[in-house]
Amino acid sequence: MAILRLFASAREAAGTGRDVIEAATVSGVLAAARARYGDQFEALLPSCRVWVNGEPADSDTPVTPDDEVAILPPVSGG
Repeated sequence: MAILRLFASAREAAGTGRDVIEAATVSGVLAAARARYGDQFEALLPSCRVWVNGEPADSDTPVTPDDEVAILPPVSGG
C-alpha cells in the first residue's frame, strides 16, 4: 500500500490529487492507477516522472504503507 500523489495533468486525468493504492512496488501502484483512472491517465504516464518519498524511482522500487508515490507530468512555463 502507498499514498499516491498526482500533480497537474495527472491530477486532472485521474479526477483526484491523492489516493491510497495497495501494491508492493511502483509498477504495481502504476498498474492499479491505470486500471482505476482509465485511458486518458494511462496515455500521459510515459511522459511523467515517478518519485518515491522525494527521490526518483523506477518500476522495481518497493513501496510500503508509509511511502508517498508522486506522479509528476512535464510542466511548461513562460
